Amino acid sequence: MGRQVNLYFVLPLLFLLLLSLRRGQGSNPDRPTCGRCDPQLSCNCSHAGFTCVPTVTDGALSLDLSSNNIAAVNADDLVGHRRLRALSLHGNRLAEIHPTAFDPLWSLQDLDLSDNQLTALSHRWFSKLGALQQLNLLDNPYSCLGSPPLFQRLVWLRRLRFGGPALKELTKGDLSGVTQLEELTVHANNLTRYEAGALADIWPLGRVSLSLHGPFLTNTTLASAVLGDVSYPETPLAVSDLHLTDYRSVQVLRAAAVRRIRYLTLHNVFLSDSAIVYLLEVMDGVPLTLISMDGVTLMGQGRWERANRTDHKSIDEFLVRNAVVLNVFEFVSFLQLRFLLQYPRRVSVINAKVFVTPCVTSRLLKSLQYLDLSDNLLTDLTLKETLCYGDGTLKDLRVLNISGNALKSLSTVSHLVAKLSKLTHLDVSRNGYSSMPPGCSWPSTLQFLNISGAKLTSITPCLPPTLEVLDLSNNDLKVLFLVLPSLRELHLSGNKFLRLPPGWMFPNLQTLTIQSNTLNMFGRSDLRSYGRLRSLQAGQNKFVCSCDFVDFFQSAIDGVGDVQLTDQVESYVCDSPLDLAGEPVGRVRLPVVECHRVLLVSVSCGVALSVAVLLWVLLWRLHAVWYLRMMWAWLRAKRSSRRRRRHRDGSGSEALISFDAFVSYSERDASWVENYLVPELEEPRDGDDPHRGPRPLNLCLHKRDFLPGHWIVDNIISAMERSRRTIFVLSENFVRSDWCRYELDFSHFWLFDGDAGGDATILILLEPLAKDDIPKRFCKLRKLMSSTTYLEWPQDEERSEEFWRSLRNALRGGEEEED
Repeated sequence: MGRQVNLYFVLPLLFLLLLSLRRGQGSNPDRPTCGRCDPQLSCNCSHAGFTCVPTVTDGALSLDLSSNNIAAVNADDLVGHRRLRALSLHGNRLAEIHPTAFDPLWSLQDLDLSDNQLTALSHRWFSKLGALQQLNLLDNPYSCLGSPPLFQRLVWLRRLRFGGPALKELTKGDLSGVTQLEELTVHANNLTRYEAGALADIWPLGRVSLSLHGPFLTNTTLASAVLGDVSYPETPLAVSDLHLTDYRSVQVLRAAAVRRIRYLTLHNVFLSDSAIVYLLEVMDGVPLTLISMDGVTLMGQGRWERANRTDHKSIDEFLVRNAVVLNVFEFVSFLQLRFLLQYPRRVSVINAKVFVTPCVTSRLLKSLQYLDLSDNLLTDLTLKETLCYGDGTLKDLRVLNISGNALKSLSTVSHLVAKLSKLTHLDVSRNGYSSMPPGCSWPSTLQFLNISGAKLTSITPCLPPTLEVLDLSNNDLKVLFLVLPSLRELHLSGNKFLRLPPGWMFPNLQTLTIQSNTLNMFGRSDLRSYGRLRSLQAGQNKFVCSCDFVDFFQSAIDGVGDVQLTDQVESYVCDSPLDLAGEPVGRVRLPVVECHRVLLVSVSCGVALSVAVLLWVLLWRLHAVWYLRMMWAWLRAKRSSRRRRRHRDGSGSEALISFDAFVSYSERDASWVENYLVPELEEPRDGDDPHRGPRPLNLCLHKRDFLPGHWIVDNIISAMERSRRTIFVLSENFVRSDWCRYELDFSHFWLFDGDAGGDATILILLEPLAKDDIPKRFCKLRKLMSSTTYLEWPQDEERSEEFWRSLRNALRGGEEEED
């Protein structure tokens, strides 16, 4: 029992191991890598020379492997690509596809296997592609679609293309499962077997394109059966690669006429005169609204008068493109189509080497509303004949396209269309206009004007003010200065504009394209003048990636603002500065210092100012300014003192002591000094012997002893030098006095200069004054007050004698005064 349990457990593991080894053997570890994927996860790996399917990011949504040399798709080449929606293997050498190669592509909607070497098709390729909507199997060498039906499980298939030069047969059931299509393309030029009804089950059926060259020539019954199965009144039918030269070949189209088709296009067709007559007769009475011939070669002379009895009143549009007339010099006028030309409302004759349409023929187009004569040989002279010299013949014409001709005069065109009172659209692009006249006459109904691809260098008021859409792309314009109040769209790509045109000239403009010019930059201020602008395309210019432009562009990408950049973001590339050249603007990251210079300078100045203020406050609190100022003043005064000393030393004289004391006091304390101090010290007291008693003291007072006209600091220093002592009369007034502070400051230096002793200063306190009342910057003086005895003026008069005696002793060097 235990062995059985072990076997049940081991066998699944062995199976998984073998499966992984098998997958490992099928994989190719040396597969190349393709890294050409854009931000939208679209990988373009075409024209890269790959010989096998390369590896790309697993998140890819689109993978283009066209035009390589891939010969096979292996089982695990596309593993991991569940999100892939489009895969193109067009134009390889693909001959082998593993049955499960496409199984991982659950989300695939578009698969292109055209132009390869697939000789057989397998229904297993498509069995897991339930989301597939478009499938292209054209131009492979398979002869049949195979069995069982290829498309049985493609319930969402809407566009199918198959066939090629080797396709020989189509049988009923080949398209089983395909119930409706928007587009069906079948290349069956060599088809030899067709079972009726093979294509009949597809309904509804949109546009059908058939290539049936061989059946039209050799098997008209087969060709008729094919046409009959795909012809419906509302289904446009295009038949390619035809040689319609006789009655028999044209009769094949009767199968479509019977089904009352309305839209018929003939591609790459050769037509004789008789074939055109037979075609008109086959379609007689059919409610055909569109006849289109693209790539038509007319082998006759235009003699179709035998069809003039046919009924084609339902014809609404007639288109001829890329026409060649073999016998152009024998070709007669279209006048023979009088019975046909009076009905169409839309006529296009494009790239048919038409150089003139006679006015007589133009007059036959009585219902014409749309006329396209682009890419022909019209000149100003022949255009006059075509438009009947501007007499307004085509009175119902609304759209006129004469682009790609040899026209040179805008004035002529404007004159010829001036009387077309219903004309709203005019395309005169890709002509030889090199200048614009000062004024032009246009119909008042003109709203759309295209003058792109010319050689205009300037714009004049010739342009009508009624325009709503104006295309001036691919000219040589540098400026546009013209008020167009009704303009909604303006196209200026491919010119030489250096800046956006002023927006105030186009108050209703909503769309502006100005790609491939020489724009350097633009910003919010430029777009602000465009009051209603919503869409802007300005890529492929020479942008200067400044801070303002980069900031504006990146905000516009993020959807900020009313104007949206509707072209590819990758088309906006820096041209300068040099270090950013070639860099997409959306990826540029400029340094903050460069982009916010004003803000940075403002902040720096603010910080510097704040630091300066804080530093000033700090220095003020530490009295550094005072120290610097006093040091400077003291140095100047000291220099003056040294000059005086050198002068005395040179003359051999000694320093002159003129005063016993220099008295420093506040002006507010002058009354005490003059009424008490000076009389007490300088005047002899009553009873003193002038011969034997102590002499009176000589005081230096700034009011009477300073020399007028001298610098105050020099006077102070000189007074201190000529005085044995310095008396400071300290009080609240003294502390607040600027002059006293000067004298106190300099005495501060003088005390500790080295020339004066520590007892050279005498402090007198007129009123109680605490040490803290002395400014902190006078640290030495504060220290002196702490260590030196000072005299206090007594409030009691009985102690005043003792005060005066102590003061005299201090001034006389400590000798006791005798009574």
